[in-house]
Parts: sequence; C-alpha cells; structure tokens
Amino acid sequence: MKFTCEKNALLKEISIAQEIISTRNALSILSNVLLEADDGSLTIKATDLKVSFETRIPVEIAAPGSTTVFCDKFLGILRSLPEGDIEVELVDNRVMIRPLFQKINFQLKSIAGDKFPELQEVSEDLYFEIPQKDLIEMIGQTIFAVSDDETRYYMNGVYVEQDGESISMVATDGRRLSLIKRRIESELKEFDAVIIPPKVLQLIRKLSSGEGNLKIAISDRNIFVQFDDQRITSNLIEGQFPNYRRVIPDSQDYQLVVNRDQLEEALKRVSLLVEQKSRRVYLSVENAMMRLTSEESDIGVAKEELSCSYEGPETTIALNYLYLAEPLKVMRCEEVVLRFTEANKAITLEPVPEGDYFHIIMPMQLD
Repeated sequence: MKFTCEKNALLKEISIAQEIISTRNALSILSNVLLEADDGSLTIKATDLKVSFETRIPVEIAAPGSTTVFCDKFLGILRSLPEGDIEVELVDNRVMIRPLFQKINFQLKSIAGDKFPELQEVSEDLYFEIPQKDLIEMIGQTIFAVSDDETRYYMNGVYVEQDGESISMVATDGRRLSLIKRRIESELKEFDAVIIPPKVLQLIRKLSSGEGNLKIAISDRNIFVQFDDQRITSNLIEGQFPNYRRVIPDSQDYQLVVNRDQLEEALKRVSLLVEQKSRRVYLSVENAMMRLTSEESDIGVAKEELSCSYEGPETTIALNYLYLAEPLKVMRCEEVVLRFTEANKAITLEPVPEGDYFHIIMPMQLD
C-alpha cells in the first residue's frame, strides 16, 4: 500500500476516528484505524464494537492495499507535520509517514487489515432522509436530559419514535424530561421506537453542517447515519423506555412569563453560591416579580430579582438550577413560560410562542 494525499484532509477524518475508538483497548486492534487504499480513494474505518465510523477521501494511489495503525499515535504524527502533501507507505508491517520534499520520516507498527472487525451493513431500502438542521435541533433539545445512571441503562439514551409524518425524541433521567416532536417534510420509512446512545448523537451533531439532508436507517439493533462520504453505525440500547406520557401534566393552574436571556444570566450568577451536591436554587414569584435565591453553607447567599408576568398566589419552588439552565441554553426564543400548579409538582418550561418542544422539571424539597 502506498498513497499520497493532503495532510489536513486525512487529519480531519483521523480526528473523528480517534473519538470513536475505545480508550480501554490500548494496543489492541480496536485501538487501530483501518486504512484501505483502492480505486483512487482511501477508506478509513474505526470502531469500538458499539459505534463505528467509515469515511472515504480522494488520494493518489501508487500501490493499493490495506493495513491498520495505532490511531492515537497516527493522529499525533499528522498534527505535528507541516502543511502540504504527505506520503503513506506500508513496508514490511510498518507504515511510513513522510511529508513530501521534507526530511521527516515516521514509522508505525501495523496490524494486518484482515484482523479488523467487519462493520455492520444495512439494506439501502431502509434509508430515509431527514434535514440536518431539524435533527441537530432535536438532539440539542434532548441530549442533556439523558440519565448517566448505568443501573437504569434504558434511560442512558434518547428515545426516538415515529408518529405518522412526525418523529419524537424524548430523554429523561427520572427527575426531568425533555421532548421534541417535529413533522418531517421528506418521506419516512416505518420503524419501531428505539433508544439511541448519546455518543452517536453527539457525533452526528459534530459532523453535521446544518445544510441539506442526511440519511438514516434503523434496524432491530442498529442505527445507520450517512452523510456525503461518511457513515456512522451504532448499536441501539435494548430495554423498555419508561412511559414518559404519564409525567406530562394534562393541565397546570399558573404560569409565569419571563425574558429568556435575563433568566439565564441571573441563574449563572445565583448558581455561583449553590451547594455543590444539591445545586438547589429557590425560585419565588409574587405579582410581577421573580426572585432567585441560593445559599452555600458557611460561604454566602446570592439573590436576584427579575420582572415577569404572573397572576397567582405567592409561591416558592426549589429546584436543581441545571435543570433550568440547560434547557434555557438551547431554547431559541425571546421569552419562556414556566407552568406549575403546586410547589411540589412538575414544572413545565416552554418557549413563547408555543413550539414543538417542552421541558419538564421535578422540584426539590424546600428545606
């Protein structure tokens, strides 16, 4: 195998490959990236056996072939090289990496390409298209609410279900819930509801340009996502996602409307003095005024008042400030509405005017 290509084109794809690779498999085949040079292009593959990445870039091939190299060191070498074209050559189980017209030469041990695991495949008939912009926003509105409690593994991902021409994405950790339901203009292929791990969703968000469409296929145990020359495959999470509809309030008695930016900035300031374990802030509302309060034992207290629109009894609610701050960060609106009935019952956070998403927050004990 011997090929020449532009350094930055290769560096970009190897950087993505390294994100896939498991750090717990040092010096095994799973720490390596597969390089296959053939027919004017270089195919790059990486996997941790749960998530896989495959891409193709144009190269000048002097001799076709394939091999695998330790991805972390390969990436470090590429980053260190000067700009311009580089030559990569396999010689006696060693990969030579050298920039053209420079006296620089690296050698890496390799493992034969035929020892690399086969990546999952799916029929082209199962793919459907979805606008990148829509999927990026749907991921953004839900991924932060995914549970990291591995004992409840069925909540360690985002639940995705189809409802006619719409797709819903839901995430919950048992103390909050985020939901977005969006009508997709392109024709959808029918699929059963699935739970998608956050790692692949973060990767989709990183690789998406936000322009045009991407292709998705969902099988019994895997999701396949295809960009132009890049493809991601991931195992799905097996298990029964909780019946999220049960926690969505049918109606709530009171609502307060407040400027989103002002609330977000006030939370940032008040959160400087929260107890690190509970992250508790107190939200008090009376007439047209909202007060945020936090207290850190033996250190101090923070208070801030904001004007708001509210009609109802004087109320104080305690909550984890992150459960409010994280959704506020991704909501694209001037004002938000907080709906509630009692201080110890679910709070619903929505954009103004009403959109296709909302966030539910369970309050904490006041003491």
